[in-house]
Amino acid sequence: MKQPLIIIGGPTACGKTAVSVELCRLIGGEVISADSMQIYKGMDIGTAKVTEEEKQGVPHFLIDELEPWEDYSAAVFQRLAKKYIEEIAGRGHMPVVAGGTGFYINALVYNNDFSEENRDYTIRNELTAELNEKGGEYMYSLLKEIDPKYAESVHANNVKRVLRGLEFYRETGRLFSEHNAEEKKREPYYDAKIFVLNMDREKLYRRIDLRVDKMIENGLVEEVKALLDGGISRIAVSMQGLGYKETAAYLQGEMSLEEAVYTIKRDTRHFAKRQLTWFKHHCKEAVWVDIGDFESAKEIAEFIARNI
Repeated sequence: MKQPLIIIGGPTACGKTAVSVELCRLIGGEVISADSMQIYKGMDIGTAKVTEEEKQGVPHFLIDELEPWEDYSAAVFQRLAKKYIEEIAGRGHMPVVAGGTGFYINALVYNNDFSEENRDYTIRNELTAELNEKGGEYMYSLLKEIDPKYAESVHANNVKRVLRGLEFYRETGRLFSEHNAEEKKREPYYDAKIFVLNMDREKLYRRIDLRVDKMIENGLVEEVKALLDGGISRIAVSMQGLGYKETAAYLQGEMSLEEAVYTIKRDTRHFAKRQLTWFKHHCKEAVWVDIGDFESAKEIAEFIARNI
């Protein structure tokens, strides 16, 4: 019998955190974050990290577990999430995975094989050196030439995934898009019930803009400055996150604060659109929940609890 698992996905700023907390309070669950940035310590404002007050006593995992200079990937997420799922189930509670990083969710549900063991990191190191010398746009252009199908699914700024596609090709001579297609044919490893939160696109975009304004008010610039002053490199995986990359560019005099804020808002809206597209294409069995049909996060959680 497969381990039951509840997944709450959806675009950034749609309210996944509040809904997952309310659901856990209803059914006796614990949250595993499927966010690629909230894992990092000291990166709170730009990630809209869940606060202790917002947790309402519900245990959360994969929050504040890595230092900003450490790499985080789907393979690392999968390994850690599987461990936490086993522990949560062992306590008689329901694991609730919440987040918008679809690639991570897919890796967990289908137990994708990343073959991290005994890997030779020579090629990755060579690619990283090439990135430092020639820049992200050049590396993305290489990926488009080698594997245009995979490149279409990756944003040029997502350096980690760009390098992974190039690395896989140089290691195996095969396209990463072909590898991903094979992985999709796997049977689910968990008995996962997936709920995707959605809302009117214009309302979502307004929420994103307001969230970014609030981040600036709450001290995003100071947070990024502290990270840079603390020795975190601008090319670190953590610093490629939305809000951090642009704010670092402002602090280095490459753009005005107004330009940085505009870019964060624009790119976050584009990111939300890509998230929705991903869930539509990869989660055919998901239940889509229009949050405009409900009055509160608690009502949404009650709907999900009735449909598990």
